[in-house]
Amino acid sequence: MAEGDNAGRERARLTAWAAELRRVHSRLRQALRVAQDAALTGSSLEEASRELLLFCHGFCTALTRHHEGEDRELFPAIAAEHPELGDTLRRLQQDHSMISHLVAGLQSSARGTGTADGLAGHLEGIAAIMESHFRYEERELLEVLETLALDADPQRVLGPL
Repeated sequence: MAEGDNAGRERARLTAWAAELRRVHSRLRQALRVAQDAALTGSSLEEASRELLLFCHGFCTALTRHHEGEDRELFPAIAAEHPELGDTLRRLQQDHSMISHLVAGLQSSARGTGTADGLAGHLEGIAAIMESHFRYEERELLEVLETLALDADPQRVLGPL
């Protein structure tokens, strides 16, 4: 095997983290839109809640796993190679905590303790914070991810693709 081939494969492996993060964020954005559509199409609160529970389960689980994987594996690997990003990583983890709180509120509301407007409000809040978080994360970390030496399963680290 030629040395150039090895270097090319290694570069592809490293830059894959940036591409994987973009791909996961895109899928989570799509899942959120599906959940928002489900909340809007129900003719009653009961129907909207039932539809939202179905779609929210997938979306909420995927978003939670994504953030848990980042906190557990990705952020420590970044911190080890780039200690100057400590404040950025702490901000991102604070976002994860805030989003987790918002997701718990949505799930509670979807189980029938809220109103149709409340469901829409929860989703709107999650959408706003999630989008702000994703943009900040991509702006601050994509370049770092292109050179990050992390030998791990992307689905375990970033969630389902």
